[in-house]
Amino acid sequence: MKKRIPYITGFFLLLIVEVLIAIFISGGFIRNYFGDVIVVWVVYCFVKIFHVEQNSYITALGVMIFAYLVEFLQYIHIVDILGLGNIKFFRVLIGTSFSVIDLLCYSAGTLVTVIIIFLKSKIKKHFTP
Repeated sequence: MKKRIPYITGFFLLLIVEVLIAIFISGGFIRNYFGDVIVVWVVYCFVKIFHVEQNSYITALGVMIFAYLVEFLQYIHIVDILGLGNIKFFRVLIGTSFSVIDLLCYSAGTLVTVIIIFLKSKIKKHFTP
C-alpha cells in the first residue's frame, strides 16, 4: 500500500486540476493543450494505483496508446455511434472532435512522464546503498 500512496495522491491532485481547468478556463493554451498533457498524467497515476509493480515505461506507453485510441474514436464520432451524443456528460468525457494537436499533447505528456520515470530511477539508484 505504501508504494501506491504517491500515485493515489497524484491522481487526485491532477484530477482536481483537470476539473478546475474544465470549470474555470474556457480556452487558450491551458484549456486547449495543457489539459491534454495533464490527462495523460491523470490516467498514468490511476493505472499505477492498481499496477504499482508494472514496468513504469510500459504503463506510460499503454496510457499513450489508450489516449490515441480515444482520440481516434472521436474521429469516427463514437459518442454518436453509441447513441450518447445528446448527453453532455459523455460528450465531454469521451470528446467529440479529433485533433492531431491532441495526439501531440498526449505524446508530450508521455514524454514528460518517461523523463520523470528515468530521473526517479537515477535518483533512487544514486541514493540506494
